[in-house]
Amino acid sequence: MIKGLYDHSAFQRNQLLQWEKTALEKFETRMKDKNRPFPCIPATVGFNTNQLRYGFVGDPRTSSAMHDVVLLLSDYTKTAKKYGKFTSLIIFYETPQDLKKTHTVEMFEQLFWQQLRRLCEHDEMEWPNHIPIDPHNPIWEFCYNGEPFFMYCATPSHQNRKSRYFDYFMLAITPRWVLQEFLKHETLAKRIKEQIRKRLENYDSILIHPDLNSYGNPDNYEWKQYFLRDDETSLSQCPFHQILNKNVE
Repeated sequence: MIKGLYDHSAFQRNQLLQWEKTALEKFETRMKDKNRPFPCIPATVGFNTNQLRYGFVGDPRTSSAMHDVVLLLSDYTKTAKKYGKFTSLIIFYETPQDLKKTHTVEMFEQLFWQQLRRLCEHDEMEWPNHIPIDPHNPIWEFCYNGEPFFMYCATPSHQNRKSRYFDYFMLAITPRWVLQEFLKHETLAKRIKEQIRKRLENYDSILIHPDLNSYGNPDNYEWKQYFLRDDETSLSQCPFHQILNKNVE
């Protein structure tokens, strides 16, 4: 049976399996680190105000895990706005040792895009009219259940780009309206972006990835930022380029 959406109170419950408790504890440690603050400021604000929600699914190679991700994201899209202005859905995948030992960053990249493709296949709502279906359009964004989302993936295989490392395969799914709220004041938004880049420089042992950009810029492609490799390379074409939402005519 799929576990529901949790908040920080899950730490005080006995409902979680050991690996789930460990994942939450490691995530909490990362978000609370004052000496080496996590680069994504909206994520730390969401964490500190208990607006993040957490879900747990099985091995990302299994169909059952994909089924559970569909249920979690479907529930989240219906309830997200009641959690606060800086909410995100954090999905932890059970990541067995054989997966950690055998999968490279590029192999996890394939797993990530498989998750998004299958989400798209299970989406029962039409693609929003204001979001183009071509991922090579600068204002394209992944959508599910009628909601545009920024997708972030972390893996156990990242080494240089610590901002994309986590002990478990993990997704952080943030509604576009959250980012719009956070950056709605131009002067403040500029300062926040500068702080994020400084944090990235201190956090990672590699230069900031050249694909990092701002939504809406003519040379920006959101899909390239969803999964950043552990070097400066990236896919030349979005895996979504031939996928059209089945409800889009």
